[in-house]
Amino acid sequence: NELDLLIRTGGDHRISNFLLYHLAYTEIQFSDTLWPDFTEKEFIKCLEEFSKTERRFGKRTI
Repeated sequence: NELDLLIRTGGDHRISNFLLYHLAYTEIQFSDTLWPDFTEKEFIKCLEEFSKTERRFGKRTI
């Protein structure tokens, strides 16, 4: 199954150790908060940002 959203916590802006073919059309959000401190409020904020995203699945806009 393909992922729709990946939230990377801990301040790292990298995607190493993830299977890249699973992330082909995944929206990625980065959070500086460490995973144990990641709150429901921050999760909801990520979901709200994701809901505003226009997903193009690799298509370019003209």
